[in-house]
Amino acid sequence: MTDLPSESLDDAAQVLHLALAGDSDAVVTTFDAVVDRDGVVGAYNLAWCLAAAMVGVDVPAGAWTLDFPGIDQAKYDARWVARFVSAYANSDMPTGEALFGAALADGQLPDCLLTLAGSAVATLKRRAA
Repeated sequence: MTDLPSESLDDAAQVLHLALAGDSDAVVTTFDAVVDRDGVVGAYNLAWCLAAAMVGVDVPAGAWTLDFPGIDQAKYDARWVARFVSAYANSDMPTGEALFGAALADGQLPDCLLTLAGSAVATLKRRAA
């Protein structure tokens, strides 16, 4: 992961805690608070931290490919999460930024971020089992 402000790591921990508790309204409120405090850059940093939580640590360097059968038929937010996490796994910040900007421009960013939080929690639960 690139160097991110400690606030972003704290925000990600808070989002994961709230999502684990099933409080999607509080997750949305937290994202809104981050945007109010740090703007879109803060929301991007938070999303990058959530992708890091999904991918985990000690990921071998190299090119990772997206293996998501039927991705083109998936809903916008699911396609976005898969591609954003893939960008993280490949340390491809320009693609992550482009995806983030596209979701923002398309008015889909709130749904994408909520799906990212849910996907991160599901991944962490599966990893812990």
